[in-house]
Amino acid sequence: MRSFDKLIGMLGQIPDPRRAEGKLYKLSYVLLFSILAVVTGGNSYRSIETFIKVHRRRLNAAFGLNWKRAPAHTAIRYILQGLDPKDIEQVFRRHAADLLDGASGPSQRAIALDGKVLRGSFDNFRDRKAAQLLHAFDTKFGLVLAHLDIDEKSNEIPAAQQLLGELHVAHSTITLDALHCQKKPSRLPRKPRRKRSSN
Repeated sequence: MRSFDKLIGMLGQIPDPRRAEGKLYKLSYVLLFSILAVVTGGNSYRSIETFIKVHRRRLNAAFGLNWKRAPAHTAIRYILQGLDPKDIEQVFRRHAADLLDGASGPSQRAIALDGKVLRGSFDNFRDRKAAQLLHAFDTKFGLVLAHLDIDEKSNEIPAAQQLLGELHVAHSTITLDALHCQKKPSRLPRKPRRKRSSN
């Protein structure tokens, strides 16, 4: 399927942590089919396996593959958990930038930066707070440009500054939550003077 060629090529650049003899299923297609499964409502490794199993013949025909069966959900979990999230994020950023480059007509971009708490990421047993994520969203094209993890001991203000520095947003209109309207004090507050004791 020609429309996926660029994305498959980019996914193929992600380092594969598996040993050579363990690469029965090509990484780029495991990732692509996992994305398609999630887009159609899948929310687990089993649902990804089910998606591939149900559509295997059509996927084989569309992408010139010869998969005899769908990879087991345990294999999918092993593959996905072994990847470096930073490598995947870089690929998605390049893909989003490529889609925007192909958009017709020059126009000023409007980008919304917004923080979200990931549902189900709170772990009371391990005393871990819910994970927070900051994303940059192109409001005209309805496209997520980038994600960034917000440090557990921080907030989205420094994360937004970092994300803006990493993206090409010159001449763009940026919108942020009211949280980012804080003003930093120009200097540290003065210490109160000690009263001199009168003898």
